[in-house]
Amino acid sequence: MARYRLTIEFDGTPFVGWQRQANGMSVQGCLEQAALRYCGETVTFHAAGRTDAGVHGLGMVVHVDLARGDRADKVRDALNALLRPDPVVVLDAQVVDDDFHARFSCIERSYVYRILNRRAPAALQAGKVWWYAKPLNAEAMDEAARCLVGKHDFSSFRASECQAQSPVKTLDELRIRRQGEMLEVYVRARSFLHHQVRNMVGTLVLVGEGKWDRDRLAAALAACNRSAAGQTAPAQGLFFLNARYPEDQQA
Repeated sequence: MARYRLTIEFDGTPFVGWQRQANGMSVQGCLEQAALRYCGETVTFHAAGRTDAGVHGLGMVVHVDLARGDRADKVRDALNALLRPDPVVVLDAQVVDDDFHARFSCIERSYVYRILNRRAPAALQAGKVWWYAKPLNAEAMDEAARCLVGKHDFSSFRASECQAQSPVKTLDELRIRRQGEMLEVYVRARSFLHHQVRNMVGTLVLVGEGKWDRDRLAAALAACNRSAAGQTAPAQGLFFLNARYPEDQQA
């Protein structure tokens, strides 16, 4: 038996999310079906995070145990061959110690949210951005976002169905940068509440439009009430960027 750490990339458009569900195709389900075809084993893949329907992955980390014990590169190539044509790719595979866990060993997760800010809608990037036609001031958004960094009660940015035991989280980084017509919202923390990133982005666009200022955003945070914040940004603009582990710091 060998445990493998895999880094995967996926287009979330056709999926009901990461987690296996009865109502549609999931990223987890596709990987498990590919593993079954590869080595005849019914296995469970564990991920660093559970993405919602429509959310994409650039560097999601998962782990799986396989009795077959093949070389890591062979596992990567075999899974990629069997995953086609589903939009999931194994970028990297490593054999790791049995105590490694993609979710519980993770010490940091980061996401990027992409907003296409122009009058014309998306064509080539459709399904991979939030198209926002009204002009947005990225500098104002970035300055206001600083009040969200640190340890706070993020109830105002928490989905009603969130199952986290506490709404208190520590946001290590939140920054907004414009590159031409594209705004990128980069967030980094040990863990997040359900919809926290999308709710923060949906609120920050109010700052970008000039409807809110930093004080209004800070007041929404302090209210600890979901109704005090803005809308939930669409899922298609969100990407799970990467996950970090203690052993990565030693590399």
